[in-house]
Amino acid sequence: MVNGFSLAAVAEPKVATPKLNMLTGLFALLAVVGISAGLYTFYAGHHVMYNNTRQMPWGILISSYAFFAITSTGLCLLAAISHLFGGNKMAPIANRVVWLSIITIIGAFTLIGFEIENPHRMLIYNILSPNLTSNIWWMGTLYGMAVGFLLLEFFLILTKNYKIAVILGVCGALAEVAANTNLGAVFATLAGHPFWYGSQLPVYFLCSAFMSGAAAAVMFTNLAFKIRNRAIDATSMAGMKSAGKVMTLTLILIIVATAWRFISFFVGGAEGGRVAAEALTSGPLAFNFWVFEILIGLAIPLGLLLITKLNSAPAMAFSGFLVLVGQFFSRYDLVVAGQLVPHYAGWDNLPTYFTYVPSVSEMLVTFGGIGVVGALFLLGERFFGRAFDDHGAH
Repeated sequence: MVNGFSLAAVAEPKVATPKLNMLTGLFALLAVVGISAGLYTFYAGHHVMYNNTRQMPWGILISSYAFFAITSTGLCLLAAISHLFGGNKMAPIANRVVWLSIITIIGAFTLIGFEIENPHRMLIYNILSPNLTSNIWWMGTLYGMAVGFLLLEFFLILTKNYKIAVILGVCGALAEVAANTNLGAVFATLAGHPFWYGSQLPVYFLCSAFMSGAAAAVMFTNLAFKIRNRAIDATSMAGMKSAGKVMTLTLILIIVATAWRFISFFVGGAEGGRVAAEALTSGPLAFNFWVFEILIGLAIPLGLLLITKLNSAPAMAFSGFLVLVGQFFSRYDLVVAGQLVPHYAGWDNLPTYFTYVPSVSEMLVTFGGIGVVGALFLLGERFFGRAFDDHGAH
């Protein structure tokens, strides 16, 4: 017991059924395999185990990191808004959403830790030699601060110190927003990559955060009730519907933003940006773009949400899952398409597009990140389940 907090008071032993224990073990095994592959990469060399090249230095680990980090931002923002304005319909699911924000950023850190060749240097020189003009420095620092705020907030939720928890939650949300927009700026300020360059990406990432966060909140809340074989209560259903409304609105906004983004490439701007856009519309990334990003990630979920009018929890949860799948591929398409076009296209017999296919090691590490999130979600339901149902006096 710490400061009046007892794990037994918030744990939910009945969740630890044999089937769920096996599923938790499978996710944990996936995490161990991915982490082992990442650790072996430090020994064998990133240049040997990963398919990144000088021309294509960023790959699936960067895009997957961005996916989890952006989702964490959205979850954090939804939780902070729910707690700050207590009594709104999303408040009943907010405690779980805080935990989801924590585990998704942990998944993001797992991936970026194995993508960076010397992560220990980042930890050391982030403090000893800060570069205040670097978007990447600010991104890492702010996400680190956000994790600290979120962990403290979650502990205070467990100990029912809600007033202080709300303050820390708002601080965490502000840090996540700043980190998220800095993540967008990492791409948006690279003038040598016209597909990324411009002022849209930081705002686009923020809108994507709300969409991904709402999708994750709906999907995982539904899963939490499924694993308990319990019907969703009225207050939690109201919370899911509120998150579903956020998901619906942001789906429309992302569709509009995506359409205008591509229109802008084809009616003017740099030639490299248009060629990169063509890689998505009719080139090597076309299947990813049209099938996963547009159809599965945007069109089908929006259609489901509109047809069911947010009255079906399974439909909302399935829509949330599809949105997350689409956003995973959207981050991959964005990262890869921005590097596919040679800087000096037309010279020295350079190809129209460079090639990149994730290596086995990169895929294992990526699945390891998914395993971390999956295992921590189930463990959270096992050890903090009662706290998720305690809506408190936020």
